[in-house]
Amino acid sequence: MSIKRFKSVVILVIITSLFSCNYNSNVMMKTGKNYPFDPPPSDTSTEYIMSPSDIIEFRLYTNDGSLLVDFTAIKEQQTTIASNNNFQYLVEFDGQTKLPIIGRINLKGKTIKEVETLLEEKYAKYYIKPFVQVKVVNKRITVFPGGSGKAKIIPLANDNMTILEALGAVGGLTKLAKASRIKLIRGDLKNPKVYLFDFTTIEGIKRSDFVLQANDMIYVEPRSDYLQELVRDIAPIVSLIASTLTLLIVINNANNP
Repeated sequence: MSIKRFKSVVILVIITSLFSCNYNSNVMMKTGKNYPFDPPPSDTSTEYIMSPSDIIEFRLYTNDGSLLVDFTAIKEQQTTIASNNNFQYLVEFDGQTKLPIIGRINLKGKTIKEVETLLEEKYAKYYIKPFVQVKVVNKRITVFPGGSGKAKIIPLANDNMTILEALGAVGGLTKLAKASRIKLIRGDLKNPKVYLFDFTTIEGIKRSDFVLQANDMIYVEPRSDYLQELVRDIAPIVSLIASTLTLLIVINNANNP
């Protein structure tokens, strides 16, 4: 093959490579240009609903929990009871939880208040005026901060953490993240609700008090670096072409001393 003809082939290969490059291949959760995002709910104070894989902390007291406010009780007795009255239980795949004495009981789909009321009714058969406290201890959210930021799973320590607080907990947004494309994915991943937030404007920041729920996912789109991706994609091709061209030049010089 002549050098001139090889140059034509090289140009053709490079052009083909440019059109075949897959840019933004690192972007997750892509949505179309006219994707119908869900409008954020005006009331974000929705109570948590129990679901499979929840781990609950369960405490049971008698006499309407009088021990909790009985300051005349012996301190050692309080310590002993507290250390033996704080257990954790798993809400299994079918929504059932196995608890002492009453056995398996369905908690799926119930709020914390509903669970406490239900358990007080069940334990009333065995204890005088039972007082129940239930807390979900493994509530969490996942944050993908975009750009060079690392995704993190954040424990949902309280019920009023906002989307802005969650972003702050992972160090905020980097210069490679799009503050105008912050997506919040909520609910069943087979049919999730997807909300879009734009924190580049004051109007957008007014929505930053959006309260998160357990298992929410926050995804911040990364900025596109087309030049870097182009160099990365065609570098192996250019290297191969350069090696082949060098070999052809050597062969051509050898044949035409």
